[in-house]
Amino acid sequence: MPNQIDVLKDKCIGCGLCVKMCPFGAISLAERPEHPRKLKLAVIDVHKCTFCGSCVEACKKISAVRMIKEEPINLDIDTSHYKGIWIYAEQRHGEISPVVYELLNEGGRLAKALNVPLSAILIGHSIETKANDLIEHGADKVYLYDDPIFAEFQDDPYSDVLSHLIEKEKPEIVLMGATNIGRSFASRVAAKIRTGLTADCTGLDIDLSTRNLMQTRPAFGGNIMATILTPRHRPQMATVRHKVFRPAPRDATRTGQVIKISVDTSQTINRTSFLEFIKDTTAKVNLSDADIICSGGRGLGKPEGFKLVEELAECLGGAVGSSRAAVDSGWIPYSHQVGQTGRTVSPKIYFACGISGQIQHLVGMGSSDVIVAINKDPHCPMMKAATFGIEGDLYDIIPWIIREVKKVRGLA
Repeated sequence: MPNQIDVLKDKCIGCGLCVKMCPFGAISLAERPEHPRKLKLAVIDVHKCTFCGSCVEACKKISAVRMIKEEPINLDIDTSHYKGIWIYAEQRHGEISPVVYELLNEGGRLAKALNVPLSAILIGHSIETKANDLIEHGADKVYLYDDPIFAEFQDDPYSDVLSHLIEKEKPEIVLMGATNIGRSFASRVAAKIRTGLTADCTGLDIDLSTRNLMQTRPAFGGNIMATILTPRHRPQMATVRHKVFRPAPRDATRTGQVIKISVDTSQTINRTSFLEFIKDTTAKVNLSDADIICSGGRGLGKPEGFKLVEELAECLGGAVGSSRAAVDSGWIPYSHQVGQTGRTVSPKIYFACGISGQIQHLVGMGSSDVIVAINKDPHCPMMKAATFGIEGDLYDIIPWIIREVKKVRGLA
């Protein structure tokens, strides 16, 4: 039973003590013209109330406020009832997200250690042909939801079907990509099934003695790496950053089971309406998959500076990235942001143009094979992390690099 709080009209004298004591401003006094003595009535706004009990304490002598608190739920469960590892196979318009293949590879390693099957959950519309692709990349089973209601990702219908399936089949581990969809979706599912969720993991392992998933992620701005356990709850849920693990190789000889599940859409609650999908046309190359990334930061000094960064990326055949400072300044869309609160990338070459190299940014690109930093400050963190550091004005250096690249390629 949820928390409840009431004001007993026959006892309330409108003294206002509860109003003064409420730390959240959730109580007000309303006129009662119908009252024989015209006494006011305390009214509680349940949307502001936190059920702290201050009003009950203030009204102790009169006892006009009655509160019934929710009984604590014992979340300890029998973990032996949960078996198997699940990967959420995120897709958009029929295209499987690259992070899914990375999760299938890492999930396969964990499943082998636990001696359990690896399953993929595929939700969408007209996507049945993708089920075999997941099997060829390591899935033993694919749970398939194929219905027009899932044509576009929306939190409510997607989280409803996945949480119901989890409660029915009881996997012990559920992994998702730390994408825009995954970050929104995973938390809703975890809340529905009352389990824990570790976000943005960069490492996974298994404690074989307890079957606990060891979920490692950056903490305190990336200054330490924390390993988190979920010993008393199942399933154990985590989102994993793209480019952290290697993608699973395709094996066309693999076979598996596709389990088609029908949905009673009349019972599905959806509080939002899909209007339109607007593609980011500024990204000529997918940032997550690019071998070369040219990123700009606050050191550009102005939004027009990204035209120079874009020109460098274009002549190199790379993608354009940015620091959070540039995104926050409105110089470039969020989809280009690299770092702890943006994309995690691991290109062969990363150009950091006017980026000081705060730890939040380094977390997102530190695994790049080669880092080229262009900055006026030779002592900034990015210059120290760089494979090659070029000290100077980027407005002189980048045009020079562009000219030299074009000469080599015969484009000058």
